[in-house]
Amino acid sequence: MNPDINAGDAPVEAPLEPPPPACVMSFNAADPSGATGLAGDVATLAAMGAHALPVTTCILLRDSAEIFDQHALEAEVVAEQARTVLEDITVAGWKVGFLGSAEAISAVAEILSDYPDVPLVSYLPNLGWLDDDAGQSYHEAFRELILPATEVLVGNHKTLTDFLLPDWDSERPPSARELAVAAGEHGTRFVLVTGIMLAAKGTEQFIDNVLASPQGALTGEKFEMFETSFVGAGDTLSAALAALLAAGSEIQAAVGEALAFMDQSLDAGFRPGMGNVIPDRFFWAMPPAEDGEEPPPEAGGQLQETATPESKGKGAPRRVH
Repeated sequence: MNPDINAGDAPVEAPLEPPPPACVMSFNAADPSGATGLAGDVATLAAMGAHALPVTTCILLRDSAEIFDQHALEAEVVAEQARTVLEDITVAGWKVGFLGSAEAISAVAEILSDYPDVPLVSYLPNLGWLDDDAGQSYHEAFRELILPATEVLVGNHKTLTDFLLPDWDSERPPSARELAVAAGEHGTRFVLVTGIMLAAKGTEQFIDNVLASPQGALTGEKFEMFETSFVGAGDTLSAALAALLAAGSEIQAAVGEALAFMDQSLDAGFRPGMGNVIPDRFFWAMPPAEDGEEPPPEAGGQLQETATPESKGKGAPRRVH
């Protein structure tokens, strides 16, 4: 006769391990200021709970105010970095930033073509610091090879207009939907357009950020403009969105959360040097203020471009985010 088994003697099931974070491969430039490029992507992806797989495409020579020069890596070196990791780790999402050269764009596009079901978020920064020939060849390669694989193209309204609709001659700026139609002709499903200037209300100026498809606007957020210049907002937004899509979030919900994350990162932004304000991607990790203690001054929720070399000497810095 078997002895009675008390409930307390029952085997205890081992606790379930949490699922591993989604792995997102970022192709971007090495930025020693920590504001943009891979530094910004790694910080943002980590803050969003993803694991970054950073692939260096070029090395920027810059500070927190401007870019002075770049040194693009050979396309084979870029590709080999990615291939080596991809043979070992399963990727759940892609983030494409500045790729350095048309040759590197071709190498990255070939890798992306092997993973057509993995969502790609592409960020197009303002490349006004490149000379005309280099900028034109870069944009042509990006348009032909990266856009067809892109789930969401992220960029400032002015930057995307110059890139997607260079012959636009209407006094009315193109809408987010019109930009999405132009991107859709190259295979891109959605555009997330930032920095859309809205009519001022009294002394307050607002800007809009809109997710659109060729069928129309889908969602977005409006922010009040402040006179603070940021650097790294675009990389922050696009990396946050890539992390959310890699984790399986629905596109409209992911865009709303990514915009909220960027806004709070900018609110908590800090100025490490004599240049622009850098987003604090780990704003949520700061301890709460003690009772009676003054909170630190905020940089403001403005989504505004850094002062770039092409804007120096031309008045106010161009607003990107």
